[in-house]
Amino acid sequence: MPKRFRLTRRFNAAMTEDGYRRLKSFAREAGLDEGEALSFLFENFNSVINDENLTHRLRLFNAELEDRKR
Repeated sequence: MPKRFRLTRRFNAAMTEDGYRRLKSFAREAGLDEGEALSFLFENFNSVINDENLTHRLRLFNAELEDRKR
């Protein structure tokens, strides 16, 4: 029997404009709303990422983070 899909946690999240646009685009393509899309991505995180790319992209993001905050 499939688990019932309930959105039980709500939280404020700050996102960059680029990140939010990508989330909205992904959600629209998948036929989901933004909350459902985030739930899908995090519930399936290990199977939707590439470990090598994640490490590299995270390093780049962190290196640029302070400049992007200004």
